[in-house]
Amino acid sequence: MEALPKPWLDPARYKEVLLREALYEAEIAEHFLETGLVRNAAGKAFQAWKALVAAFASDKLEDLKKAFPGYKRLRGQRRRVERALWIVAVMLTSKLKAVAQLVGGDVDLYTNLALLLHEYQYNGPDAEGVLSVYQSDESAARDVAKLLAKIRELAQLRP
Repeated sequence: MEALPKPWLDPARYKEVLLREALYEAEIAEHFLETGLVRNAAGKAFQAWKALVAAFASDKLEDLKKAFPGYKRLRGQRRRVERALWIVAVMLTSKLKAVAQLVGGDVDLYTNLALLLHEYQYNGPDAEGVLSVYQSDESAARDVAKLLAKIRELAQLRP
């Protein structure tokens, strides 16, 4: 099994591996969607999107270092890495939108959709629109399909 390269050691290789991960996760999401497991599909699509955002963020490291200054000590180690690089490596959901805004373009726009699907994954459909903007699984499935199409498109744009 191939070890995931660290963004602070080899950003280009890290991006390549994450784009592959995004495509693999998208493939699983598509299978879930085809079998009617919409919430599972939403979850996998979200994981694919996080990998894709992290991949493209590796091209914006200088901007990320300005936005997220400082250092982060790696758990269980003495080593510290720049906070921006740690964020790219972990891609916390709470930082996803801020990172996507720095990347810009479709990555920023589709991150909104990914976050809505993430919310749907946990709450399911809600006819009243209180816990989820999706009133039915069918409406969520349409957005999962849109996000998967964008993942496939962007992941193929390797430099």
